[in-house]
Amino acid sequence: MTLVGRKFPNIEVNAIDELGDTFKINILEKAKAENKKVLLFWYPKDFTFVCPTELFAFQQNLSEFEKRNTIVIGASCDTAEVHFAWLNTEKDNGGIEGVSYPLVSDSNRNLATALGILDIIKEDYNEETNSVVVEGDNVTYRATYLIDEEGTVFHESINHMPLGRNVSEFLRLVDAYTHVQEKGEVCPANWEEGKEAMNADRAGVSNYLANHVN
Repeated sequence: MTLVGRKFPNIEVNAIDELGDTFKINILEKAKAENKKVLLFWYPKDFTFVCPTELFAFQQNLSEFEKRNTIVIGASCDTAEVHFAWLNTEKDNGGIEGVSYPLVSDSNRNLATALGILDIIKEDYNEETNSVVVEGDNVTYRATYLIDEEGTVFHESINHMPLGRNVSEFLRLVDAYTHVQEKGEVCPANWEEGKEAMNADRAGVSNYLANHVN
């Protein structure tokens, strides 16, 4: 079930900062309390391959998100201790030293389960042991959520494990949503900051198509 147009789950999770300090964070409440948008991106595992390239891509664009009043938060099901070890590993050893935004440690999988983003292919109940056996790594896909200042999700997407994200697209989406909030116009396909948007009515779309579609 999509969360777009709905409030982000009201769940408190563990997180860690670049200094190794652990703390509790409720992403819904943080967005509302700080009156900021939030980009929350999930990745499968620390100390893997595509994942560090994404974490550095978000880090390299952190100032652009900050200009847009947007908080960046990474997340996986690794423990805070594993996050901290990865944060203290140099780039040339596959580490993420230099990443400065917080990392959620959803090791009990409460939030990932609520979001439905865990890599669980099949669940089988074992009557003999009275337990459930799962197929899959039980880690998250590359899910991304954009949340507005009221805690409402305005974008969600999920990539399979091998597919890294394009960070520029999330900046574009934040720009587009901000334009809608501020101007009351809607943003057509391939809209970017500075380009013409349109009114959400028949005249608006007719005028836009006449001027922009060959």
